[in-house]
Amino acid sequence: VQLVESGGGSVQAGGSLKLTCAGPAYILEQCGMGWFRQAPGKEENLVSVRRDGTIIYADSVKGRFTISQDGTKNTLYLQMNDLKDEDTGMYYCARMIYGPTWSATADRGQGTQVTVS
Repeated sequence: VQLVESGGGSVQAGGSLKLTCAGPAYILEQCGMGWFRQAPGKEENLVSVRRDGTIIYADSVKGRFTISQDGTKNTLYLQMNDLKDEDTGMYYCARMIYGPTWSATADRGQGTQVTVS
């Protein structure tokens, strides 16, 4: 599965970025899709996931990040506002599975770097 992220960059604390994930329609429309991030030397952490209208956010990003999907463009987005230093990391778009918690499958992109300073 080819998933391609874009939109990362370097921003000051309090700034915003919008990440984009492009992929095949059969994945974006039928599966749980989401974003996770990984800071250097740390494990992967779920950021947000959506499936069948249900949306989940990590507590650390609630009220600041918004996941959305444009089915006509086969695109998944992550709008990130009020960015904080701790949001720094590589952000990945992935097909997600549940059991017993949400986690990313191997169907993921190469990631896009977000640096907040």
